[in-house]
Amino acid sequence: MNVKYQNIIFLLGFLLFSTALIAQSDRQKKLEAQRQQIIREMKQFKALLFDKEKEEKSEITLIEDLNYRINRRENLIRITNQQANLLTREINTNENEIASLKVQLQELKEDYAAMVVKSYKSKSEQSKVMFLLSSNNFKQAYKRLQYIRQYTNYQKEQGEAIKAKTKELEALNVELAKQKKDKQKLIEDNRIAKRELEKERKEREVLMVSIKADMSKFAAQIKKKKQEADRLDREINRLIREAIAASNKKAGKKTSTGKFVLTPEAKKLASNFEANKGKLGWPVSRGVIKGKFGKRRSLTDASVTNNYKSIQIATETNAKVKAVFDGEVAKIMIVKNANPGILIRHGNYFTIYYNLSEVYVKSGDKIKTGQVIGQVFTNKIRGETLLVFRINKNNQILNPESWLAKY
Repeated sequence: MNVKYQNIIFLLGFLLFSTALIAQSDRQKKLEAQRQQIIREMKQFKALLFDKEKEEKSEITLIEDLNYRINRRENLIRITNQQANLLTREINTNENEIASLKVQLQELKEDYAAMVVKSYKSKSEQSKVMFLLSSNNFKQAYKRLQYIRQYTNYQKEQGEAIKAKTKELEALNVELAKQKKDKQKLIEDNRIAKRELEKERKEREVLMVSIKADMSKFAAQIKKKKQEADRLDREINRLIREAIAASNKKAGKKTSTGKFVLTPEAKKLASNFEANKGKLGWPVSRGVIKGKFGKRRSLTDASVTNNYKSIQIATETNAKVKAVFDGEVAKIMIVKNANPGILIRHGNYFTIYYNLSEVYVKSGDKIKTGQVIGQVFTNKIRGETLLVFRINKNNQILNPESWLAKY
């Protein structure tokens, strides 16, 4: 086969192969990023909460902590399995490519060896000169000279192709060895994770037996906690409606849409806030999301689902609360028999921080990103420090987790 034709086929095949490898590599990088994120969250959670003495915590808190760890570990195992499966496919692809390259390399070497033999037989300069001088005319001599040059170039190209394929083969063998090593590590990591998961599930079973033995007491505790959360959510909704109405009235606008009529300055602030979705700093220096936004099953009754409007960030004792973006304090929330909260307005967005022990700002204060605005309350009975964090756009409730930066 003509070497140029061979090289074109090889190039097309290599491009397709390289594209597939890049796609697999990108997928592998995304999975590894997710895996490392979960590992960081679990380490953070362990440092903040799980190593505290168990007698400091209620059974409900302990089971919530275990549920968090079990959920995270199950996700870790799932992602690690996906990585291992993807590596298996990559290894198979590389092994097939290596086998194909070996065949191509052998063919190139055989072709090259045949050319060397042929060149040796007609290598004398005299034979080349005689070949040219025996031409019938100048045109034929010129064509023969071109042929000699092309043949020489052909030999060089063939030699370079052998070198290139040899290097590629060596690189693939190195990558293959690395992939096999990475896969083995993932398998070992998963073995450890599964052992830990089994241990945590058994701990949860023991705790659930304790809870079920006095179900009425724990069900009452959870019901009370849910009622308090609902009461706070209703109060926040009321304060937001009032803030929208007051702002629009001040601007001389009357609207029943539940949306702010924004000044140019407020529009700019809202636009900047929106542009930072997924990049907002955390409201505490160290924390993990223990309570997710949205629907979650009850701990004591799997048939009951609660719909949470905020996220709960577990943090360290005496943790300071920081504003996640520039804005203005719209309201300090004071609710009977509940800890205070702060509503900060960012154009037509609100960030809400509650379950505080101390508040360092007042209504109307201009706030800068990262400014300390309060301190999180620590519940001595439950043995936990939880910041409740919420985001609204006008009166629309948003999932705060999708707005915070990954750490």
